[in-house]
Amino acid sequence: MRDALGLVSAFGYRSVDAVVGHDFGSSVAAWCALVRPDMFRSVALMSAPFAGPPPLPFDTSDAPYVPRREDPVHRELAALPRPRKHYQWYYSTRPANADMHRADQGVHDFLRAYYHHKSADWKANQPTPLQGWTASELAKLPTYYVMDLARDMAETVAEEMPSAQAIAANQWLPDRELAFYSAEYARTGFQGGLQWYRCGTSGAFTAELETFSGRSIDVPSCFIAGQQDWGTYQRPGVYEAMQTTACTRMLGCHLVDGAGHWVQQEQPVEVSRLLLQFLEQARQSASLTS
Repeated sequence: MRDALGLVSAFGYRSVDAVVGHDFGSSVAAWCALVRPDMFRSVALMSAPFAGPPPLPFDTSDAPYVPRREDPVHRELAALPRPRKHYQWYYSTRPANADMHRADQGVHDFLRAYYHHKSADWKANQPTPLQGWTASELAKLPTYYVMDLARDMAETVAEEMPSAQAIAANQWLPDRELAFYSAEYARTGFQGGLQWYRCGTSGAFTAELETFSGRSIDVPSCFIAGQQDWGTYQRPGVYEAMQTTACTRMLGCHLVDGAGHWVQQEQPVEVSRLLLQFLEQARQSASLTS
């Protein structure tokens, strides 16, 4: 968020009409709008709903201190008849970078399979809301989210590698474009991005985020995701909380058919239309409240 503030300031602006973020960028955009609504006057969240700041313990002054316990869901996932593990906790492990950077199939084919597996092209992506943060419910998620316990991510997605014909027909991520990214990741590895997961799963920054407990996003907001994207529901209840408590001026939630997790690439025309529509709605909303 501080980086975003610095960027806006460096270009000589005191505010911007909107901040738009996809996936991890959705969280950054949400925090920008929540903490600095004077600078970020509206927010579009994409493919990762925002539940709001973590709550502080409330009305506990006369109760005995209860330390936070380890989430039991990981042990329960590992104990399922088909043992599983959550991808975010896997990404937080030391071997994760080498597993992908030194994948048997190579970085390019790893990324191709990964992008395919999470897109609408993988026809088994038919998301439905989960009923709770339990092992049995999480096990309903595809293996790119809740992996088989004994497999790494490169092995997981290798099973879903698209055919040569499907790759040649892909218009939203042609192989020539993917080649640029795969070359860069082959050069740098993935550890920089994986640090996000290490920070998130460790809880190291929860106390800092609790500073904003009880705050909501009060500027105009919208949510855009692929209709075939499990990411909307991967944390049970967050999609609903975003619309009821986290965002007080939600102008629309749009699930775009024919798109999985990469909605802005898979359906760019529709996403552009929705963003332009939202900017106009936000402008009108601001004029009504000023």
